[in-house]
Amino acid sequence: METAITRLKDFASSLLRLTRVWNLLIIALAQYFTAMYLVGANVVLNPRLALLTLSTLLIAAAGYIINDYYDVKIDLINQPDRVVVGRSIGRRYALLLHSMFSALGIVIGVYLSLWIGAVNLFSVWLLWLYSNTLKRKPFIGNLAVALLTGLSILVVDALFYPHHSLIWIYALFAFFMTLVREIVKDMEDLKGDNTFGCRTLPILPGIRRTKAVIFLVLIVFLSLVLVLNRLYTQLPLYYFALFLFIPVLLLAIWLLRADTKKEFTWISTFCKVILVLGIISMAFV
Repeated sequence: METAITRLKDFASSLLRLTRVWNLLIIALAQYFTAMYLVGANVVLNPRLALLTLSTLLIAAAGYIINDYYDVKIDLINQPDRVVVGRSIGRRYALLLHSMFSALGIVIGVYLSLWIGAVNLFSVWLLWLYSNTLKRKPFIGNLAVALLTGLSILVVDALFYPHHSLIWIYALFAFFMTLVREIVKDMEDLKGDNTFGCRTLPILPGIRRTKAVIFLVLIVFLSLVLVLNRLYTQLPLYYFALFLFIPVLLLAIWLLRADTKKEFTWISTFCKVILVLGIISMAFV
């Protein structure tokens, strides 16, 4: 009996690691903050919001599982201590979990609306394509993950139809910050990716030019935020300075100086911190 309980605990712990539970919590937080502060506090207890978040988390978890399934050999070089598939969770079980989570996420989406069901189906397909092919190509893989992150905010608008311009601005924020983070992660994983023939940005044009691409992305992002704010929302500039401009400036400075795997890992984590700050900032709109 104790052995069975121990195995169950080990499996649950491995599954939480495999599905990046902290990242899933950030997604849930983003959707609930979007609903509470940009749609209306009255929708927070709406069971349809809970179902939307559940479907999003199931599909995101399935994406993490299939990504690790395809990347076992690369991860054994880049982050050997974090490898779960093939160790504590068998490859067949990983595929089964991916299929179950994906199917359930799509079914819940269709129940909510055909539009959300279509978005969920597209997300499952793109996550599989990313894990199987796109992540080994320059920029397009980063773009795919960023697009899906932005969609996780926009589906709240699709469910409740407030058509609030700030929802689109925050979706844009999530898209660009995720794009930056994914490119930084490619710099962090350069060794393993290069060993197995991946053609990511840091491998093709090199680290220096990849940094230039990130700086360009950040400039475009900040410019778009300012333009959209002036046209649609007209929030005070100190709001953006506190939650966006200062953190992004620090990110740019640290990125300029970074040249080791440890430093790129720290910057990737800081990108996640900026994402969380952006989510929290919804409460002050």
